Amino acid sequence: MWAIDFQFDQTMDARRLKFLNIVDEFSRVCLAIRVGRRCKAVDVIDAIEELFKQYPAPTNLRMDNGPEFIAHALQEWCTGNGSATEYIPPGSPWENPLVESFSGRFRNEFLSIELFASLPEAKVLAEQHRM
Repeated sequence: MWAIDFQFDQTMDARRLKFLNIVDEFSRVCLAIRVGRRCKAVDVIDAIEELFKQYPAPTNLRMDNGPEFIAHALQEWCTGNGSATEYIPPGSPWENPLVESFSGRFRNEFLSIELFASLPEAKVLAEQHRM
């Protein structure tokens, strides 16, 4: 089971940053952090496909009901690749505890102390933090 969630921050010029976090629930390892100004269902699919090159495909993907996650493109992709979607009910973050725990630590230990000058800088620093 991989748990997926988004977090938000901004660059110094007040432009939004969107962080896509993917955590393996069994190992509790953050497999990926992707950073962009926005993230659509196809971007989520691209991130998951990159992980398939390094890790066995999960049986399930656990996520909330955000528009990127309930998109038909992601649902169809999961069906075609043998992974089921497991959506948590709206307003129930406790039903996705590992990624929420990771997100809390990521906020406290990284997002709250870094001031990002640019999107490329945020990408580099987020990847270094994941390690």
